[in-house]
Amino acid sequence: MNGIILGGRYELLEKIGEGGMSEVYKAKCNKLNRYVAVKILKKQFADNSEIAQKFKREATAIANLSDTNIVNVLDVGTQEDLDYIVMEYVSGKTLKELINYSGKLSYNTAIKIALQIAKALDCAHRNNIIHRDIKPQNILVTEAGEVKVTDFGIAKSTDSQTITNTTSIIGSAHYLSPEQAKGTYIDFRSDIYSFGIVLYEMVTGRLPFEGDSPVTVALKHLQEEPVPPKNINPAIPDSLNKLILKAVQKEPIKRYQNAKEIIQDLQKIQENPDVIIGDNINNMDNDSTIIMAPINTSKTQHISKLEDDYYDDEDYDDEFDEDYDDEDKPKKKNNKKGLKKTLIAIGVIILILVLGSIGFFLAGGVGSGSEVVVPNIVGKTTDDVKKEIEELGLKLEVKSTEESDKPENTILQADPKAGMKVKKGTVINVVVSSGEVTIEMPDFRNFEKSSVQQFFDSNKLNAAKIVTEYSDTVPEGYVISQKPAAKTKISTNTEIEVVVSNGPEYKMVDIPNVVGQSLSAAKEALKDLNVHVAEKVTNNEKEDGIVLEQSIAPTKILEGSDITITVGKYEEETVDVSSYGLVEGMKLNDAIDILKKNDIKYKVIGSGDILESFTKEIKASGTVELKAKKSDTQKPSENNNNNNGNNNQ
Repeated sequence: MNGIILGGRYELLEKIGEGGMSEVYKAKCNKLNRYVAVKILKKQFADNSEIAQKFKREATAIANLSDTNIVNVLDVGTQEDLDYIVMEYVSGKTLKELINYSGKLSYNTAIKIALQIAKALDCAHRNNIIHRDIKPQNILVTEAGEVKVTDFGIAKSTDSQTITNTTSIIGSAHYLSPEQAKGTYIDFRSDIYSFGIVLYEMVTGRLPFEGDSPVTVALKHLQEEPVPPKNINPAIPDSLNKLILKAVQKEPIKRYQNAKEIIQDLQKIQENPDVIIGDNINNMDNDSTIIMAPINTSKTQHISKLEDDYYDDEDYDDEFDEDYDDEDKPKKKNNKKGLKKTLIAIGVIILILVLGSIGFFLAGGVGSGSEVVVPNIVGKTTDDVKKEIEELGLKLEVKSTEESDKPENTILQADPKAGMKVKKGTVINVVVSSGEVTIEMPDFRNFEKSSVQQFFDSNKLNAAKIVTEYSDTVPEGYVISQKPAAKTKISTNTEIEVVVSNGPEYKMVDIPNVVGQSLSAAKEALKDLNVHVAEKVTNNEKEDGIVLEQSIAPTKILEGSDITITVGKYEEETVDVSSYGLVEGMKLNDAIDILKKNDIKYKVIGSGDILESFTKEIKASGTVELKAKKSDTQKPSENNNNNNGNNNQ
C-alpha cells in the first residue's frame, strides 16, 4: 500500500506495525509537511459493519481527548473500502519491546511508566471512554521516557450501548478482564484490570496466565489466582506487590475503583517504597487483539467439578435413605434400633475398662516404681537421645517438623517436658528441625540499596551485610558485586556481602602557596592535581624559572582540579644605541664619551677621528662596535694618537 495517498493528503510511506484488527503505516501529510501515523482497518473487517462503525465512531470520540500521554487522533476517514484513522507519529519503542529487551524493568522504571499510563486512563475515563485493549503493544515509550497510550480502535464510550449478552468479545486474551472474557457488562474497572496485568509483566518479565489457546488463557483469568509478583521478583516492595494484586482482583468491586486511586498510590510508593497501601490481599509477542465467543462459566465450572470430584452414587443413596427413614418410619422401630445401639456401646465401654485394668496390673500397678523423670533432650538430635530414652523405658515419637536454623533432626520441643515424672512406656512427642530454609540468591545487579536491605529483612538473613565503595561506572545506590553469586542456594545463616556504589570518589585537597618556588618544586607540591604551566617574560635574571603566579590561591579544592602556574622566563633587555645620541659622522671621541657615560661597552674598528658607523641595537651586556675613519683635515700625527687606547672592553 506504500505510495497510496489517503484523503488527498496522507501519503503512505512504510508499514510500521500490525495488530489483530488493523495495520499502521508511517505517512507524510503533504498539506502540513509533517509525518503522521495512519491506522487502517484490515479488509476482513471492512464487511463487518458493526466493527467498521465502531472503528470510526469511537476514534471520533477519542479525537476529543487531550492528554500528553495519549496519542492524538488527527483525522478519521474512509476511501473506497479503506477505513483509516490519522494519529500523531511517535518515534520510539512499544513497551512490549522494552520488556522483551530487558527481561524485566526495575520497579522504579515500572512505576514511572505506570504513572503515565494511569494518567492517560484517567483522562479517557473522565471523558467516558473505556479503552478495552490496554496491553504493552499499545503503549509507546519515546527515547526521552515519555509514554503514549495508543490504539483506542476498540474503545467503548459509556454513552454507547452496553455490551451485555453479546455473541463475541474483542480484546487481547492475556490482558482481558474476567468480565470481558465472560462477555458481560464492562466499565472503567476493566481497564484497571488490564493495567494491573501490564504492570505485573513489567516488574516480572512474564505474564500471570499462559495457555495453549486464547480460550485457555481467558479461563485462567476467570478461575485462577496469579502468583504474587514479589514471589517472582523479590526486588519489588511489598507496597507495589499489593497494588498489583488489588488491580487484578477477579471481582471489579475489589479492584481500584478509578485510575486516580492508582495514581495516588503509585506516587506514594515512588516517594516511599515501604509505605502501606491498599488492602492486605492474600510472552506472547503476537498477543494480538482477537474476537472470540464469551466464556460460559457455568459449563466450564461444571466440567471442572466433574473432573476434580468423584461421587459414589450408592453411598449418596444410602445416606438419603437413612435420612428418609429417620423422618418417615414408625417411631417404635426407631426406639428398638436406639436401644440396640445403647447396649452395644455399654458393652464396649466395659470391655475397655477390663482390658485397661489388666494392662495396668501387668505393667506393675501402682507404687511399683515405674515412674521416671523426663530428661532434657531439646537441642539434641533424635539419634543422640534415642538410646537414653529407651534405657529409661520411654518411647520417642516425632510429632512434626519445623523449618529452623538448627541442623536436621534437632529436637526443638518435647512433650512431656524435661523434669516431669512419667510412667515407663510413655511416649515423648517431639518437634524436630527439618533443617535450614534455603532460598535462591537473586541477581542484585539492578537492585537499589533499599531493595537489597528489604530482601535481607524479609528473609531474615542474619549474616547478610551491605558494604559501600566508590565507583566511576556504577551509579550511586546500585549494586556493584555480590557474594555468593546469583542463583546460589542460601540459608538464614549464609554469609552474604553485597557491595553498593557510592558513586565516583571525590577527595578534597589543600592547595599550597608555590609562588617564588622553582618549577620542579612547584610541580612536586601539586603532583595530585592537573598542573598547567604558563610562561611570563621577565628581564630580571633572578626570576628565570621561578613561579611568579598561581591561578588558585591556597584553599581546599577537589582532587584532579586544574591549576595554572606562571613561570618567569628571563630575556635580556635590548638597547637602542642611537637613542643615546650617537649619529654617523660625529667625532669618534664624542661617541666614546656618550658610551662611557651610559656604561656601554664599545670597540673601535679601524682608525680615524670620525664615527663612520656603529651597531644600532645590542643586548644590555653587549659591546657596541664603532667603525672609525679619517677626516680630511686629520694630520698623520693626530691619527696615530687617536688609535692609541680606543678599545673599552
